[in-house]
Amino acid sequence: MRGKFITLEGIDGAGKSTHHAWLAGFLKSRGKEVVATREPGGTPLGEKLRALLLSEPMHLETEALLMFAARREHLDKLILPALAAGKWIVSDRFTDATHAYQGGGRGLAPEKIAMLENWVQAGFQPDLTLVFDLPTNIACERLVGTGNAPDRFEKETREFFERVRHVYLQRAATEPDRIKIIDATQTIEKIKNVLEDIVSNIC
Repeated sequence: MRGKFITLEGIDGAGKSTHHAWLAGFLKSRGKEVVATREPGGTPLGEKLRALLLSEPMHLETEALLMFAARREHLDKLILPALAAGKWIVSDRFTDATHAYQGGGRGLAPEKIAMLENWVQAGFQPDLTLVFDLPTNIACERLVGTGNAPDRFEKETREFFERVRHVYLQRAATEPDRIKIIDATQTIEKIKNVLEDIVSNIC
C-alpha cells in the first residue's frame, strides 16, 4: 500500500520546524514507517543546493530553478521510492513554499512556477499540507529571539513575509481539502492536539 506524503509550511518563525520531528514521532507511534525530510535538501545533492540557496545571492529565476532542481532529485531519490514502499513522508516544505517565497515574496510570475511544477512533478502533490500561520510581527520577533545567525531568507523584510503569508493563505483557500491552516499563536501543546486530530483522519 502506498504511503502518505505530508508537508509542513509557513513563514520563517511560524514554528513548523518545532513540530516536524514531533509529527514524525506521532506517526511512528501509530505504526507507520516514517521518513522525515526537508526542502531544499533531502538528498546529498539537494543539501549542497540548499547551502547555496540559503547563503549565495542569485537571480530570482536562478533561485527558482535551483529549488526545482533540488526537488526533482528529492522526488526521484527519496520521496517517490519511499511512498511506493509504503513509507510515510513528513517534509519541512515542498512546492507551496516556492509559490509563497519565490512567487509571493520575490514576485516571480505564477505561470513560470506552474510550468516548472508541471515539468518536475507531473501532477504529483502532497496528500496533506499543514500551514503554520502567524502574524509576521510575531514571527519576526521569534526569529530574533532564537539568537541564530539568519540565513538569506530570514534576513528579508516584514513586507516580504507579509506577501509570503498572503500566498499561503490564498492557496489554502483554493485547496481546503489538501491544505489545513494551523493557528501558530497557540501553545505548543494545543498545536500538537490540533495536528493529532487532523492527521488521525488520514492514518
